[in-house]
Amino acid sequence: MEDQINFFTEDVEFDVDQLISSRAWINQVIENEGFELEEINFIFCSDEYLYKINVEYLNHDTYTDIITFDNSETPGFIESDIFVSVERIKDNALSLNVPFEQELKRVIIHGVLHLLGYKDKTDEEAATMRAKENEAIALFEDSFA
Repeated sequence: MEDQINFFTEDVEFDVDQLISSRAWINQVIENEGFELEEINFIFCSDEYLYKINVEYLNHDTYTDIITFDNSETPGFIESDIFVSVERIKDNALSLNVPFEQELKRVIIHGVLHLLGYKDKTDEEAATMRAKENEAIALFEDSFA
């Protein structure tokens, strides 16, 4: 299963090898929610690269830290391309005064949680999303660190 989680870079220098150990954790979060993994491609990129995707595909003229494309064709199965801005994660980590690695985990699992049906448009949805992020990060620290 873990081989179905891939890490790539576009338009940025980023060591994706540091994320290899995260595969089992991501898969466990998916399984805990009753879903099955087909494939997730994480593409780590620059702010500008992600901005262009946001404008072109979503008509959003804003910078963001992550965009999740759900390519799943069968309910209960996860298939996706997730684009992550490394620059935005660095900025978020500085402004939140947290380590880069912690913010990276939060953003990665945030994208996965969207695939599992969690939303964050309303205050209530955002609170549930944050609780699920914290739960997933605790799972990582308890079982995969």
